Amino acid sequence: MKVHTLEINKFKSASNSVNGLVVFKVDALVTPKEPLEGIEPSSIITMTEANARVLMQLLKAQLAEFDNKKPKSRHGRHG
Repeated sequence: MKVHTLEINKFKSASNSVNGLVVFKVDALVTPKEPLEGIEPSSIITMTEANARVLMQLLKAQLAEFDNKKPKSRHGRHG
């Protein structure tokens, strides 16, 4: 497995697919990362607080789209 550091510079858009995937179009700096010995290799995503807030809004919008596509229950939710 190759590991990388992904530095998000800008979120451009988000959409969701019929397969249940959320797709983000981003500008990012992607650089190879050396795995640390003895630690499972993992890629790292970094972003500013401002971009984290944009991500949160994009996620909320995409989740709302998924919810709008689901059939409504006749009995409502209890809990």
